[in-house]
Order: sequence, then C-alpha cells, then structure tokens
Amino acid sequence: MATKKETRSKTSDDELKIKVSEKGPYLISGRIPMVTQTIITDTEGIPDEWRAGNESSSHENYALCRCGRTKNKPFCDGMHTRVNFDGTETASREPYVTQAEKIDGPALKLTDAQNLCASARFCHRAGGIWDLIPQSGNSEAKKIAIEEAGDCPSGRLVVWDKKTEKAIEPEFERSIGLIEDPEACVSGPIWVRGSIPVESADGKTYEIRNRLTLCRCGKSSNKPFCDSSHFPE
Repeated sequence: MATKKETRSKTSDDELKIKVSEKGPYLISGRIPMVTQTIITDTEGIPDEWRAGNESSSHENYALCRCGRTKNKPFCDGMHTRVNFDGTETASREPYVTQAEKIDGPALKLTDAQNLCASARFCHRAGGIWDLIPQSGNSEAKKIAIEEAGDCPSGRLVVWDKKTEKAIEPEFERSIGLIEDPEACVSGPIWVRGSIPVESADGKTYEIRNRLTLCRCGKSSNKPFCDSSHFPE
C-alpha cells in the first residue's frame, strides 16, 4: 500500500497551493516537497508496490511542466509558449462522490470515478477490486481491496467502511510525487498528496482531496487532471 507519511512539509497550511496557469505550468508554492514515485510490479507485471526515490525539490516556489514538451523535466522551461500549448481546463467542478459510481459489498462500499483514472493498475491485483468488494465479508478480500484503493494515486477509487460510512484513506503528509512506470515505459502524472489545494486559472479551487493526479503529458481531455493519455494503448 502507499507509504504513509513519507515526507514532511513545515510550511503553514495557507501558504501551500498548486496554481494552474492559463496556458503554462503548475505554479507550486509553500515549499512542497517532491519525490519520484516508481511503480514496482510483480513477476506477472501487475503493480504491487510504490517505491519512493530521493527528494528532488524543496524550494519555496517552483513551476512544473504541464505541456509535456519541456527539456528540463519535470520543471517548466517555457516550451509551452513555443508549441502554443492549449491548457484549457475541462474537468468537472462537481464533487467526487457525485461523479462516482457505487458498488456495494458486505463490509465495504466502493466509489469509482472512472474519468479520473491514471492507469497505475494497482487495482488489478487478486482479480481486481471490483471482484473483491462483493467478497469483502472475507477478511483477506477486504484487506486487499483496502490496499488497492489506497494505492490508487488519482483517488478514482475510494473504499468506505459500511459500518461507519467513512472513507478509508491512506495518511499522507503534503507532498508531490512524480510517477514513473518502468513496466509501461512511461512517465506518469503528478501525484498530489495530503489535501493540497489546486487552484484553477480562473481563481477557483477544485475540491480538496487527499490524493489526485495532475496531467503532465499535456494530452489529457480532463485537464488539469490525468485521464491516462500518457499510457500506451
């Protein structure tokens, strides 16, 4: 499952923010730490572990590319102006729960907002989370389903305890993960963790969530969020 509390930010909450610039990069403020997060697969090629690299940035402010064309990855180098990048934000402003489908099981409920999928594929283990939820009365199936949902970087998948009606979420310090996927031979999205506010170009803040993924290939049709466009077909 996703590593808990890997990094710590000492900046006050009101200084932490990711701003989506209109035709340019993500503007990061508040000394948010950034770490490479690599998807590790098992012998069958199914992801089963996140492996954190070394912290690559702890500057007070920095800009991350979102057009996918920078030669100084992951940082912006101004290439968006040369390629006339269309950064128009198209993502829904509706709350996650209203976008998600719901699947009930005996012990767990799953909410699934497919349009947020980042193709990390942790949900495929042990037959897949969609088969595990109906079996969640079994302690092992319940355990694996909770792990799979917690490892979903985009927050597409969230499991809920049927007794308490509360979401079961991994605990993250506020940080940014740069996803690398060696099995698929691609760099994945920007993994935003720990309820960092993401502000749109029009000044409105998207729903604040424990985990979400921002597009960094420039191809998403659900900007600013990842929609798996980086992933090979």
